[in-house]
Amino acid sequence: MLFNSLQYLVFLPVVFLLYWVLPQRLRVPLLLVASYVFYCSWRPIYGLLIFGLTLVTFLLVPYIEKAAKAESGKHVFTAKGWLGITVAVNLICLAIFKYAYFTVGTVKQGLSLAGIDWKEPHLHIILPLGISFFVFEFIHYAVEVYRGKPVVKNFSALALFAGFFPTQIAGPIKRYQDFVPQLTEKLKFKWEYVDEGMQMILMGLAKKVLLADNLALVVQAGFAHPENFSSVDLWLITYAFAFQIFFDFAGYTDVARGSALLFGYKVPINFNLPYMAANVADFWNRWHISLSTWLRDYLFIPLGGSRCSRILNYRNLFITMALGGLWHGAAMHFLAWGAFQGGVLILHKEYLRLLDAIGVNKFLAASKESGTIAHKLYHWFSIVATFHIVCIGWVLFRADDMKTAGTIIYKLVMAPVELLHFSASQLAILQIRDPIIFPALLLLLPGLMISQPIITWLNDKKFYQSPPWAVQVSLMVALMCLLTIFSPDSSPRFIYFQF
Repeated sequence: MLFNSLQYLVFLPVVFLLYWVLPQRLRVPLLLVASYVFYCSWRPIYGLLIFGLTLVTFLLVPYIEKAAKAESGKHVFTAKGWLGITVAVNLICLAIFKYAYFTVGTVKQGLSLAGIDWKEPHLHIILPLGISFFVFEFIHYAVEVYRGKPVVKNFSALALFAGFFPTQIAGPIKRYQDFVPQLTEKLKFKWEYVDEGMQMILMGLAKKVLLADNLALVVQAGFAHPENFSSVDLWLITYAFAFQIFFDFAGYTDVARGSALLFGYKVPINFNLPYMAANVADFWNRWHISLSTWLRDYLFIPLGGSRCSRILNYRNLFITMALGGLWHGAAMHFLAWGAFQGGVLILHKEYLRLLDAIGVNKFLAASKESGTIAHKLYHWFSIVATFHIVCIGWVLFRADDMKTAGTIIYKLVMAPVELLHFSASQLAILQIRDPIIFPALLLLLPGLMISQPIITWLNDKKFYQSPPWAVQVSLMVALMCLLTIFSPDSSPRFIYFQF
């Protein structure tokens, strides 16, 4: 059941009405049943998977708390041992479903290089939707209990924490200490829930259907046959994917947060204008925030974080981002994307060290205080440079394999040479008239880029906290009209559903 499907447009209002009609004690059970109906509408058998992992985690985690409180020698395992078992069960389950094919393929390639012809086993494994997200939520819960947080004593509460249908498939990754207490709050219906929730849902659908799905047509053509496009074309196509993945995932998050708000629940934000980041570290503070903070808290810091030597710090950073890339998908291009992110984060730290050494940071700080233009120019230059670094990374992320990624990146790097003898008439995307999105891309992309600083300025002015009622109504009506007129013939599932 997709958020952008007719099924969901029927499912959500029915659950919403039942939720607010039923007494408080029946609301959590209702949402739990609805969440399993939502998940099982795809493949019913995988409802047993999320239920089984929930049950195992529910039974194991209390032993972490008991072992931590008990005197030494009274338990077979220490708290760390029980934590290890809980994490291992979840990771093994994730590994079987998500990385079995990748592991078998990698082993086969390695043996082939050694001259061994190995006939791999024939596997029949389908990746369950959302497994990466609810496994990370279970691991977070176990680690937090190990660190002293209380266990969840109600099975329904833990099951709904992992299975809550708005965030079940692609997050945001919730924190149990923020979400579970909301389940026991005695909420009364407020029109604000409907007002804010429906606006979020409509905005999310507009981002997904109007922008992401139309941009996807250009992106698919470019990444499927990069040899048919020039370097300039491929830069435009890469920009298109940068905005496609942003609007696709941000649109999903808006629908998820809006759906949760209809029931009075709040889930964390996941994006904060990431393409206005002035460096790659700032980008990861703004992009997929629930994942980047999870990686920081449960991978980077346990590895040693930054409280160690510079070399070990860089090692921890690189491992964290490489594994974060592999989390996105069991393929070499995802691992390469994660490694690329780790590499540029390390280079950014070295770049800051260089600026400190030659006194540039002091100069920029003085320029900011005095109000001279140098700081602003450097800031905007940094935003543009960061955006292009991120775009290079998106090629690795989107390409079907490393060969395709290499072809596109090579053409992107050679763009300055091509520009010396290039004219606009050579743009391949201008020659494709159907659909209209191809030639319109030259108008759409500048509009999307210009909108970023405008939205930032409106945020700074706190416009979105209390926009005039007439503005809200006009915007919602306009979005509904645009969704009706400009929706593509078919809307693919959200990109992050595959992770």
